[in-house]
Amino acid sequence: MKTTVLVLDGLDCPNCAEKIASSVRKLDGVSGADMDFINKKLSVAHDSKEDAVFAQVKKIVGSLEPDVKVRLWEDAPPEEEPDHTVDIVRLAVAVSLFALSYLFHGVPHHVMLAVSYLAAGYDVLLEAVRNIFKGRPFDENFLMAVASVGAMIIGEMNEGAAVMIFYQVGELFQSIAVERSGKSIRKLMELKPESANLKVGDEIKEVPPEQVQIGDVILLKPGERVPLDGVLLSSAASFDTSALTGESLPAEMTAGDEILSGSINLNTAAELRVTSRYADSTVAKLLDMVRNSSAKKAKTEKFITRFARVYTPLVVVAALLLAIIPSVLTGFAHTSEWVYRALVFLVISCPCALVISVPLSFFAGIGAASANGILIKGAKSIEAVASCEAVALDKTGTVTQGIFKVKSVEPFNISETQLLEIACAAESNSDHPIAKSVVRYCGKVPAKKLDFAGETAGSGVTGSLDGKKILCGNEKLLRENGVEIPPLENTAMTSVMVASDGRYCGRILLGDEIKESSPEAVKRLKKCGVKRVVMLTGDKQAIAEEIAAQAGIDEVRAGLLPQGKVKAVEQLIEETSGTVAFVGDGINDAPVIARADVGVAMGGLGSDAAIEAADMVLMNDDVTRLPDAVRISKKTMSIVRQNIIFALGVKAAVLLLGAMGIAGMWMAVFADVGVSFIAILNSLRAMRYKPASCTE
Repeated sequence: MKTTVLVLDGLDCPNCAEKIASSVRKLDGVSGADMDFINKKLSVAHDSKEDAVFAQVKKIVGSLEPDVKVRLWEDAPPEEEPDHTVDIVRLAVAVSLFALSYLFHGVPHHVMLAVSYLAAGYDVLLEAVRNIFKGRPFDENFLMAVASVGAMIIGEMNEGAAVMIFYQVGELFQSIAVERSGKSIRKLMELKPESANLKVGDEIKEVPPEQVQIGDVILLKPGERVPLDGVLLSSAASFDTSALTGESLPAEMTAGDEILSGSINLNTAAELRVTSRYADSTVAKLLDMVRNSSAKKAKTEKFITRFARVYTPLVVVAALLLAIIPSVLTGFAHTSEWVYRALVFLVISCPCALVISVPLSFFAGIGAASANGILIKGAKSIEAVASCEAVALDKTGTVTQGIFKVKSVEPFNISETQLLEIACAAESNSDHPIAKSVVRYCGKVPAKKLDFAGETAGSGVTGSLDGKKILCGNEKLLRENGVEIPPLENTAMTSVMVASDGRYCGRILLGDEIKESSPEAVKRLKKCGVKRVVMLTGDKQAIAEEIAAQAGIDEVRAGLLPQGKVKAVEQLIEETSGTVAFVGDGINDAPVIARADVGVAMGGLGSDAAIEAADMVLMNDDVTRLPDAVRISKKTMSIVRQNIIFALGVKAAVLLLGAMGIAGMWMAVFADVGVSFIAILNSLRAMRYKPASCTE
């Protein structure tokens, strides 16, 4: 099963967008289709050939929205700024004629109103007729066409023309508002590099990033965006990482530092040795996350989509009953009055406010998060983060710096150099932060070659050296393999124990330091509604408790292997009424990140597996971004609820007033266009967020 993402240029109708997605879901070989109306993207999950799916989708779109163009997401150029000149001119003509009509009487008055009406709403009428012939009449075009034409037929030409004019003015403002909100998400698309300057001998060749291989050297010109992840070869350079981390201050890098794709080289030409292919680079993963974010719809968003699908046919039936039943009961004495009330009922009932504003609120929240270095994978994740009541934190690299330093070396019946030789040979096969620290400490100690047997997550490395079985890891690993460990002084530091041929050879003691930001992050998490903050670690209880005390964490569960962390999170889920988040960075954290209600990965130091499994990525490895994410999500969900309550409340009240004959067309227009516009403006508030504003 694969996913093809298509861009639908010119799509401006949320109801039509959902109809397209619904039709695509029915295609053979298609298991799912999700529409991202804000970014005009359709994600299709299928097991067919991409060309065949593309052709079928194009046919469906052509039948529903002939003016919409379909392109592959990868091939779609940046969307041009929409030009609303034609819409503005025809609405200006319609408004002018409508106003001038009051200076005349009789036929000229009616003719000017009719021309005003057609100038404003000819496209609505055409679309309504087209959809009727296609067997899909129930949308906002149908509602507005029936209501306005009906008003003119019963002699209310002024109100019929006014309804269409104000509806179209509202639609124009809605389009502009939606376009503005989409920019916050589309800014991430600017991260995509167009080319890379590949160094071949003494020449520089401009090539697509996809052609660059691991180990190649590329040149970064001043002001150029870094196309691929790599290690800096030049002595020093400054980079703007704001697109990835949300940090506005330049990052000063020196030779050997890792540079992430998507950063901008600020001041001097620099060389970079590539460490990952484009498909595995940071920028490619970010773009993929943004591209697939619409597939993870929130329950609220799914409910609104289903609601609108059922709601429109129901109100059309209700309007018919309102026009017919009272007329019959009164002997058709007041038929025109009841028809007018039914038409008002139809104008009020249009569900645009909910269909547009709810997904718009989620995308505005995602945009606000991305501007602060937090990448949230869709509306579903925002909804989960907003109801977070418990947070489980991995220790190494999350609460602590993850940069272990060797504090002492304690050989046993061998020399210190011999102990370090064995440890270095074993740990050079591991990517664990502790292993890297041991290798770094060994320095100039000659590294012998270990016949690597394997690494047990949370325990250590096994292998053979000079024909002897080597164990290098924690106490548990040695004891499980029958190694007798002599009495040792207890310490709160991390121990790397070494055994050769079943004999204990000594240990290396390391210490990790807490991140300066960890106490603040824990404090802020509690202030923003998180009831429990728990630290899960594979380290010893004494070490974990010492780190937890420094960070202000109340609960500690130590000595956990990856499966133990999963069980601990499952227990938290059972004990918590809200959702549970887990924050980690290593490859061993991937299972628990995937199991948590909200999996959070560190984007800078995090492993590929952890980032892939996560619902949210903190791009600058700063855990203080987590309370920011909670605040943004809570604000977003609050705005979503406000829009739902406001839209349904106003519509229910005006529908009742319309049925009673109290509300006329003017109030109906407000209940439709006015409510939609207010709800959209309210949605855009989710985009405004500053981290400093959430400290209390």
